[in-house]
Amino acid sequence: MGETHVTAQEDGKTGWSDRFRSLRSPGRPRLWFEILLIAVSYWLYSLVRNAVPEQKAQALRNADWIWSAEKSLGLAFEETVNHAVNSVTWLIVSMNYYYATLHFVVTIGVLVWLFRRHPGRYAATRLVLFATTAVALLGYYLYPLAPPRLMNGANFIDTVLVHETWGSMASGNFKNMSNQYAAMPSMHIGWSLWCGLTIFALASAPWARILGLLYPTLTLVVIVATANHFWLDAVGGMICLAFGYAVSRVWYGSLPHHLPKRVPSRRGGRLTGVRAAAGLPRPATDAGPGEPTATPGGEPSGAGTGEPSGNPSGPDEASGRHAEPGAASGTPSGPGTASGTPSGPGTASGKPSGRPSDEPSDDPEPAGARRP
Repeated sequence: MGETHVTAQEDGKTGWSDRFRSLRSPGRPRLWFEILLIAVSYWLYSLVRNAVPEQKAQALRNADWIWSAEKSLGLAFEETVNHAVNSVTWLIVSMNYYYATLHFVVTIGVLVWLFRRHPGRYAATRLVLFATTAVALLGYYLYPLAPPRLMNGANFIDTVLVHETWGSMASGNFKNMSNQYAAMPSMHIGWSLWCGLTIFALASAPWARILGLLYPTLTLVVIVATANHFWLDAVGGMICLAFGYAVSRVWYGSLPHHLPKRVPSRRGGRLTGVRAAAGLPRPATDAGPGEPTATPGGEPSGAGTGEPSGNPSGPDEASGRHAEPGAASGTPSGPGTASGTPSGPGTASGKPSGRPSDEPSDDPEPAGARRP
């Protein structure tokens, strides 16, 4: 009874261990699950981001400190870029729409591309994005920051208000729906750099890889020109993305682009991926034609040998082969040779006499006749 209880506990531990390993192995994504996961995750992100107390006074003080720090570095160029681009109406209006839309459109497009073309790398790359976004929420809470367009005493232009373009959730009629003081870190940079690096690492076409690198670069210009972020906010977004890659590396044991492009089928259940990752044969009920199967002894059988996996049955089961004279097994035999090897005159050891028994003989006597 005690041994049975111990065995059950060990089986339970093994089962949980296998489940945990399967979670850490790249799996084939399911469309309905991914749509639901992304929708719920973004809803929670928006809820938490907007639930963070705005802390306006502290956010404005932090913005003054950032601006002063950039001036001390000689890199306070945001105001110059903002005014220069704002003087070209078609350009700044285009950037307003860029800021409002591509942040979502390109990110979703890359996720769809990964789902269809790189399913084995999808989960790990998606984890990078989710971890990056999650740690950004911590930054919004710990370091509230006003964007340049909301600074007191600064000469920045809120380009959405001035040109009356539909766009940013942080300006115009949508400003009450979003936390105005969550500028650090910039997720426009975090997400766009995620898109760019993913495309650069996995795309095969050179022009696509170049576009992948240009996308976050252009996004940096847009967030500065529209006065929605300091360039140091972009640095914060890059740090969050580095954290996201570290989480994915620890969980999956490899960076996303180093994982296999495809994943094995889950026909055998959740553990099929674990078996494939460990190089183990499939169970007999899950194996396809010509694939190795696992026998009760733990050894694969029937893979590339051309022999059946079961044990033969017949009158001569001890030797595994039924020997008959002239059998089709390819081993000639003669009378009185139970071992299945032919024997000739005076060959008591059972070794062949050099002439197979099924060939015609010049000897007129029967093969089994005794000689005087």
